[in-house]
Amino acid sequence: MEDSYRHKGMRKKLVAEVRRKGIRDEKILQAIHDLPRHFFLDKAFEELAYTDKALPIAADQTISQPYTVAYQTELLNVKKGSRVLEVGTGSGYQACILALLGAKVYSIERQEALFRKSVSFLPSIGFKQIRIFHKDGYEGLPQIAPFDRILVTAGARDIPEKLLQQLKVGGIMVIPVGGDDVQKMMRITRTSEQQWTKEVFDDFRFVPMLTGRVDLS
Repeated sequence: MEDSYRHKGMRKKLVAEVRRKGIRDEKILQAIHDLPRHFFLDKAFEELAYTDKALPIAADQTISQPYTVAYQTELLNVKKGSRVLEVGTGSGYQACILALLGAKVYSIERQEALFRKSVSFLPSIGFKQIRIFHKDGYEGLPQIAPFDRILVTAGARDIPEKLLQQLKVGGIMVIPVGGDDVQKMMRITRTSEQQWTKEVFDDFRFVPMLTGRVDLS
């Protein structure tokens, strides 16, 4: 796969656009600059890779809009060495952004086709450290919990209780919550063993968060 000067120039313009929309964390902007988004898309969408738009990937899913990736990541406030559970691997782009910020990333994907692709693809572009699981995201990863951060990249109708329980005290979960058409971005902080605080932010549109997992026949 080629990452040309032209691609890098388009990424520079994308970063400027994301910055104009309000993202201030320079480490996140640098990660978007450094990570070739066109690697995560079919060749047919290469010309659109550096537009600030969600684009289709396999299994009727999407790669999120770069601004949305940056917005969620900024709310998550990742620290170097943070143990992060990502629910919804998708293309793997968001997981790689988190890894570039120094997070230890554990990612769940319910679609076996996307899981298999990420398991082989991410190591091939230098992200061998990301651990990917073919599981139901609503269940989380209790065998690896607790996590410093949890990031949900699909729209949930309700906040999954099992994910709340897998947060460390002091940990943060960022999740879009609402109906099929629009969700409110929420940040949930676990303040004690039995208490969480909730903050509500802007409206977004995500593919729905579904239970179970999809196996290839």
